[in-house]
Amino acid sequence: MKRKFGLSDLAFYIVAFILVIIVMIPFYWMVITSLKSKGALMALPIQWIPESPSLKSYKRVFTLFPFAKAIMNSIFISVVYTLITLVSASMAAFAIAKIRFPGANGVFSLYLMSMMIPTQITMIPLFIIMSKMKLTNTYLSVIAPSLFTAFGIFLLVQSLRSLPDDYMEAARIDGAGLFTTYKSVIMPMCKPVLATLTITTFMGSWNDYLWPLVMLSDKKKMTLTLALNSLNGQYGTEYNVLMAGCLISMLPIIIVYIVAQTQMKQGITVGGVKG
Repeated sequence: MKRKFGLSDLAFYIVAFILVIIVMIPFYWMVITSLKSKGALMALPIQWIPESPSLKSYKRVFTLFPFAKAIMNSIFISVVYTLITLVSASMAAFAIAKIRFPGANGVFSLYLMSMMIPTQITMIPLFIIMSKMKLTNTYLSVIAPSLFTAFGIFLLVQSLRSLPDDYMEAARIDGAGLFTTYKSVIMPMCKPVLATLTITTFMGSWNDYLWPLVMLSDKKKMTLTLALNSLNGQYGTEYNVLMAGCLISMLPIIIVYIVAQTQMKQGITVGGVKG
């Protein structure tokens, strides 16, 4: 029997609709500002619909700074950072959750404790290490921290612990080694969690500002966040150009989320199951 649509349901949808509108207003403002000419930015009354929309600000953003190069830098760094995180975190989680070597719980506890340490505290030691290794102002210096991702290990361990050990036993009986079991049996069953980790890692790397700022000084190697900061500093009054740059920087994140949103929702649910 279907439940009747009552006043409480109507009130819920009305409130939800109002909240969606409120949340979307800043995004809509970014879009219309990027389409306005410089003279229309301060026009009164405010033009909620641009009278003469133009894409000039999108063209201008590529002339003020090597923006295309910054986009490619961010894509390269974010993709490599994400891939390394997925491989290193999944291998570590597999060892902790399924191999159960002596001291596995202690190692996992150390990983969890490391999540409580603010990133800013580890930044100076990391910078000293990168300087000693002569890696400053290189892509590798920005990517290297991906080798250790406590959050990714925690997320995957919770998922792996929910899988029955029967799969490991069946693979062993069939003659599969540990790496084959990891690659062909266990990891395919963790796709939702891996999708969640992919999106969160990619977003974190794409939006990271402080660490690339510390490591990179060459304009040709700067990421998109550094390029946007440069625009904000030199062309702070050209809000249409700034908004155009911000919208361009958001596109990859939106595309990645749209592609993997279903898997991400499942991964959040699975990752929250207590092992």
